[in-house]
Amino acid sequence: MTVGELTLPGCYLGSNFSYNVEKMVENEYLAHERSVHDQRAIHIRWTEKGIKLRDSLTAMQRRHIEMLSRASVSADDLRAAGITLRRLENFWMRAADLGQRPQRPAPVSSLPAQPLFA
Repeated sequence: MTVGELTLPGCYLGSNFSYNVEKMVENEYLAHERSVHDQRAIHIRWTEKGIKLRDSLTAMQRRHIEMLSRASVSADDLRAAGITLRRLENFWMRAADLGQRPQRPAPVSSLPAQPLFA
């Protein structure tokens, strides 16, 4: 599989994909090599260490799915939680963006000015 194929919709979402692949190669979870036919393409594959990690994460996910079903958490509950978390993330992103912008001066009122001391 090439790195480009992993970035197709549904395979991987994230803005720091190249960084993550680089770190996984550095930590020996993935091996990579340039394509013989196209030097722009990089083929990646799991290493033994990466396969062990993938298998342990898959087993952990299965355990969590089983634990959730015993905890009376339904698929609808998870969907609702996901929607709420996305809304909160959007709110925090907008709030952080607004917090970095300089404050606009208050709009000037069209009403006549009131004297401070009458």
